[in-house]
Order: sequence, then C-alpha cells, then structure tokens
Amino acid sequence: MSDIEAYCVKCKQKRIMNDPEPKWSSTGSPYTSGICPICNTKLTRFGKTEAHNDLPKPVVEKKVKTKKKNRKTTNRKKRRSGTLVIVESPTKVRTIGRYLGRGYKVMSSVGHVRDLLRSRLSVDVEHDFTPEYRVPNDKRKVVKGLKAAGEKAKEIYLATDPDREGEAIAWHVQESAEFELARTKRVVFQEITKGAIEDSFNNPREIDMDRVNAQQARRILDRLVGYKLSPLLWRKVRGRLSAGRVQSVAVRLIVEREREIDAFVPVEYWSIKAELSQEKFKSQEPRSSFIAKLRRIDDLKPVLASEEVIDQHVANLEGAAWTVTDARKGTRRRRPSPPFTTSTLQQEASRKINFSTRKTMRIAQYLYEGLELGEQGAVGLITYLRTDSVTVAKEAQQAAREFIAASFGKEYTPANIPVYKTKGKSAQEAHEAIRPTSFKNTPGVVKQYLNRDQNRLYRLIWDRFMASQMAPAIYDTVRVDVKAGPPRVEPSDRPYDFRAAGSTLRFAGFLVLYEETKSGAVSKNGDGQIPVDLKQGENVDNLGLITEQHFTQPPPRFSEASLVSELDENGIGRPSTYASIIGTILARGYVDSEDRRLAPTEIGYIVTDLLVEYFPDVMSVDFTARMEDDLDNISRGEPWVPVIANFYEKFSTRLQVADDAIEKIEVEKELELVGRECPLCGNPLVFREGRYGRFIGCSTFPKCRHTEQVLVKIGVKCPLDGDEGGEVIELRNRKGR
Repeated sequence: MSDIEAYCVKCKQKRIMNDPEPKWSSTGSPYTSGICPICNTKLTRFGKTEAHNDLPKPVVEKKVKTKKKNRKTTNRKKRRSGTLVIVESPTKVRTIGRYLGRGYKVMSSVGHVRDLLRSRLSVDVEHDFTPEYRVPNDKRKVVKGLKAAGEKAKEIYLATDPDREGEAIAWHVQESAEFELARTKRVVFQEITKGAIEDSFNNPREIDMDRVNAQQARRILDRLVGYKLSPLLWRKVRGRLSAGRVQSVAVRLIVEREREIDAFVPVEYWSIKAELSQEKFKSQEPRSSFIAKLRRIDDLKPVLASEEVIDQHVANLEGAAWTVTDARKGTRRRRPSPPFTTSTLQQEASRKINFSTRKTMRIAQYLYEGLELGEQGAVGLITYLRTDSVTVAKEAQQAAREFIAASFGKEYTPANIPVYKTKGKSAQEAHEAIRPTSFKNTPGVVKQYLNRDQNRLYRLIWDRFMASQMAPAIYDTVRVDVKAGPPRVEPSDRPYDFRAAGSTLRFAGFLVLYEETKSGAVSKNGDGQIPVDLKQGENVDNLGLITEQHFTQPPPRFSEASLVSELDENGIGRPSTYASIIGTILARGYVDSEDRRLAPTEIGYIVTDLLVEYFPDVMSVDFTARMEDDLDNISRGEPWVPVIANFYEKFSTRLQVADDAIEKIEVEKELELVGRECPLCGNPLVFREGRYGRFIGCSTFPKCRHTEQVLVKIGVKCPLDGDEGGEVIELRNRKGR
C-alpha cells in the first residue's frame, strides 16, 4: 500500500490517499481511481510522494496517430494567381506599383537579404573559396514574407537594380525565398517610367550568373583583404582599425599627396608682358592697347629665374622696334561635355553646389526611385544613377532635340546627333548616362514638389544633359605674333618673340544653359581686346613692359571631387562605391577634412607605410586597377575562382611574413588642444581618437571623464531659431553615415 498525493480538478483540494496498486499514466505520472470526498469528483491530476520514488517506471508505447489521406486534396495542384514583383527599395514599391496596376503585387527586399556572416571569414579558402551566406536576423521576416507571397503568385519577377549588385540581390532573393525557377524571371529597367517598365516586362530574362559571379568575386576579395589585414592592424598598431582593397589605396593617394606638398620647394620665376598699341591710335587718349606675352628668346623658351635676368632683358627691350610678324584670324568650336556618369556627377556636384559624394548619391537615389509630383503621383525623375556609360538612348536624344528647338530655337540643335564614347572598356555599357526621364518635368515644373537640395541636384543633371545635346559654342579667334629687337635689323632677326591671343564669343550654343566647372580652374584677368585689323609687317608701339614675379605652387590637397576623379582615372573601385570609401576613411580617422580638403592623420601615415612595405600588391594603384579589369572579365563569362586563387596565394604568404616581422607599434601622439577649458574641472580640453572617430575630452582623463562631440558646422543657421539661433551641424552614425 502506497500514498498518493491527489488533486481534485474541481475544488482544488489536495488529498493523500492509499492505493493498493498504484498505476502509471502514459505521461509517467501515478494515478488512482479515487473519488474526492468533498465534491465527489473523480481525481484525475496527481503527483507522487516519496513512497513512489522506488517504483519502476514502465515503458509505455505511444500510439502514433495517422492522418487519413484525402484523395481530392492530394491530387489537386496548389492554386496560384497574380504576379509578384520584387524590387530593392521600399520607395520604388509605390512608384512601380502605380504603373503596373491590378494583378501585380510589388514588394521590397529592402536591399540585400543574404550576406556573408559578420562573425567569421565565411569564405572556405580550402574549397574553391566557397562563400557561406546567411539571412541576417533583421531580414528573416522580410524573406518569410517574400516566400509566402511567392507561393501564392503565378509569376515572380525580380526587378532589382540593373547593375551587378542588383543582379546579385535578385539571385540571393531567389535562393533564400526558394522560388521555383520555372515561375521566376528577371527584369531590368534604366528608368522608372511607364514605357521602360512595360518594355522590360515584355522582355524578361533569366538571372545573369556571370554578373552575379563578378559581384561575388568582388565581395570575397574584399572580405579576404578586410578580415585578414584588419586583425593584423589590431595586433600591431591599435584596435578598431580596418583595411580594405580599395579604401587603403585611397588613403595612400592622400598620404602621398601630402608628402609631395611637404617636400615641395617653391621655385622663383618671372614673366614679361608688353602693352602694345597700333600707330593709328597715337593721338587717342587713352590709347587702345592689347597685351602680348614673351614666349621665346632666340627661338628658345626663356628661363627667367631672377630679377637680375629680367632687368637685362628689360634694358634690351628699351628702344626696341616692334613689328607684327604674323596675324591669324579663325574660328574655334567648343563642344559640350558629355552627360553625367556616376563619377562626373559626384565631382560636379561637389564643385558647383558643395555636395559631398555621399549626399549626392543619397539625393540622386530619391530622384531615381520616384517623388510625388502632385496629380502625376510618384515619378522617377532621372535614369539609373550608378553607371560608367555616357551613351544615350536614341528616343531620348530625339525628344531632347525637339525640346531644345522649341525652347531655344532650331539653331541650338546640332546638325548631327552628338555621339559620346565611354572611356575604357566598361563592363556596364548597357547602362545609359544619367539623364532626366521626361522632358516635360522641367526644373521649373517640379520645383514646387522638391526640397532645396533635390531641386539643385535635379537642375544640375537637367542642365548638363540638355547642354550635351545642344550645338557647340563658336568663337572668333585672333592670334598675333610680334618680334622685338634692335630697330636696324630685319624683323625676322629680332630675338624677342611675343604673342597675343584672344577670342570673342560669336554664338553661345550650349553655353546659354550650362558650363562645366574645371578642376582647379583659376579666373584670369582679361588682357584687353586684340585688334582684328592687325596685319603682317605692321609696326606697333610699346606703351610699357609688365614684369611679374611668380613662384611654383605645390599640388593641392585632394578634395572629395578631385579624389573621386583620381580614383576614376586610375580605374580604382567603382564610382558607386566612392561615397562609402570616403565616408569610411573619414570615420576610421585615417583622414581629416579641413576646409573641404582631405589631409591624412598620424594613424593614416602609420597604417599606409606599414601596408605599403609588406603588401605592395594590395596597395598598388596598378594592381587594384587590374583587379577591376579581372572583375569585368568575370562578368563577361570568365571563371572567378582562378582570379581569387591567384591573388590569395601571394597574399596569404605576405600575411604570414608580416605577422612575424612587424613589432608592436606604439602610437604616441601629442594631444591637440581645443582652446577652451573643461566645464567640470577647469583643465584644458583636448581632441582624442575613439571608436567612432574624433571627440573632445578632458586632458586629465581618466580623473575627469567629461566628453563632447566634435561639431562640424556647415555654415547654415537653424531654420527654426532664425538668424539669432544656433548653426546646423553635421552628425555621423556608427557606420560613418
């Protein structure tokens, strides 16, 4: 006889009961057939007391329930209806959905849905560099939603961006959501307009795995370099540093430019100009004149290195005879610049409207994806913003010619349609240049719907494209050569050769709308109007000599625009990545921005020198450019594994050598004073380097832990406070954005 602790379900009473033969339920609990003495309910829930601890637990066979098959449901195919369209950006969902109409469900992948794991290398270097992809936690809900929608859809269209990155995103969506290949198609369009979208859906294709492989190869290369070099820097220099296949080369360019500036020694040189006038203006006060510059002495380029040399030549020219030896008139045509690529847009936006590369790309993305234009709804205003090409669709060129003729006159449309050729062998030639999608949406029409920055960038793109389709500007040119020397010899024997050249705008052409800003352009003082009636053999009078001292100038520091230009010209990276590269090197503290110019920090010098010494290939401009060519070849069908294997074989060897050879580098830096006192303890405040870049702290740290942000003012008063309020400042998040 054993005690059972029994519970009554109804009255919640607990009883200790005796049961001569305790039994076991299927769940392994003892039970009894007792009755509750209070409410006469059968006791059904029990627990065993210590008396039951020695009872052997029986083996209970569980009954497996089997579902009866319904012949009707198993033989019936799953019903599907409608069309699912997947884009990258949530903004495009609304714009594209409006053009597609009923029967189409448009969803967003919100960028990449799958990537390499952050916690480890995620590349199997022993087995053909196989990448290990994973859906991040924050994207699991997105993938689940796409998968559920895909199971219900009759057709699935992957409409991500038309570049390699977009092609890879489409592939990752298909793989992670497990879409059936038979129902899945790929569509691309260069602009978000009704015509372009309809045309793309009428001509779908399969995912281009060559382009996917090119993107994968780039991603794996960057992961190998970043995840192998960065830990080396942590061990040898300091924590939280990073290295990258492209970003480290960009820092090297800035460091080498700074060293050129530091090593530069100014060299003195002089120039001689003469103010000349025709003899017919002798009685005129003041006399009409023009300026000619000395270009040769005895048919050799003059070396005017000092004031003493200048004085000798000035003495020789006093009392000299001046004769025109050549006078030429002509015309010159100035052709417009091609429409924007990603790189040239970033450069020109920096020069003309002071936009950073990151800001330019962010605003251009809005213009491409679509903005609300009143009754028109959401409209994509520009074509795809990531492009290396300057080609333009024939339909767009014809529409532009019609607009130019109606707005400016037929004389402003060129006789032949302009043809621009993309420099180099671009792998993304299928793209167009950046241009407006509709010439009805002029900057004046859409201005009321855009904010100030959106309007300024859209007008820049509009003006540049329209100007590229307009007639050239025409100048009347004059070039006059004048010989000076002893009056008793023939003009051809006189040793001093001066030249005056000038031009007059006859027909403005594209200049009525737009003129490109040249890098480092300096305004020049006019040298006076050159008379067009000057003739060979005519004598002219010297009204005076102008001597000027000059010094050679060091190369300027890189601005964001000039760095983008340098990277683009050398084929380093892709224009679509330049904004993130510049943001990264600023956020990591390798570079500072001073007066919109990029200057390397001490840590930038140290890391660059270390990487150049031990990894010359990775840090080589030529090597990085050749790697971009290899990636282009992969997108054309060449295998990608040999490219990675060839790189990694040399890279891993150098990595081991560097790890063994490099000693720990102590980074000692004299603290830079802020110029004011700590509000807590009164000691000087200093600039310090932290995980997320520069900050202000107390010089007595850790005794005083006061910190402040480094405020980057952008020169704009707060719109809420007005002129009497504070200034708007620039802030960055942990990712450097």
